[in-house]
Amino acid sequence: MTSPQPVLPHAVLHASVLDLAPVVPVVVAADAADAVPLARALVAGGLPAIEVTLRTPAALEAVRAISAEVPDAVVGAGTVIRPGQVSEAVSAGARFLVGPGWTESLLEAMRASGVPFLPGVSTTSEVVALLEHGVREMKFFPAEAAGGTAYLRSLAGPLPQARFCPTGGIGPASAPEYLALPNVGCVGGSWMLPEEAVTARDWPRVEALARAAAGLSAGGTCR
Repeated sequence: MTSPQPVLPHAVLHASVLDLAPVVPVVVAADAADAVPLARALVAGGLPAIEVTLRTPAALEAVRAISAEVPDAVVGAGTVIRPGQVSEAVSAGARFLVGPGWTESLLEAMRASGVPFLPGVSTTSEVVALLEHGVREMKFFPAEAAGGTAYLRSLAGPLPQARFCPTGGIGPASAPEYLALPNVGCVGGSWMLPEEAVTARDWPRVEALARAAAGLSAGGTCR
């Protein structure tokens, strides 16, 4: 059993989650038993920051297992939409938090958690409101549906202090276009976790796809 407030890795304490890797895998955990081998495959492929979405009954147990058994992973909780989920996720071992949106009460809970967090935005007003709260790093969601690279490029001029992790509809072909933007630190996606590979527990394939994602750069070539 992990402690309620795990000690954060050096990378998280002294660097932004947005700077750990060009891609943050978004994991929907159907079976907590798969969490550890899946996380090991992602880390081996060069993607240490892993967002486990709180969309399934197995999610918190998956976070707990990864936190306890995959020390090189920086596991976070995504789809955080209620203040109560913040303490549940951190108690399970989440080292960062991601929300598809935000409210005043959710932001307060995230700030009080002591771990890095990325509240979600999709409009200029939401970005400005977070900047007023002193929050400069955000999730842009749903990225493609909300305007994609053109929208984020437009925000970079008047709001250069805001940095984003775009997520939603992004794949290996479009990721480099996002990574080329000055206000994008990384992107979120699940293309390195195809359903058939996870169902078959084909972890070597997941590792290979993760390695390709970790090598993405703004120019579309390996870093």
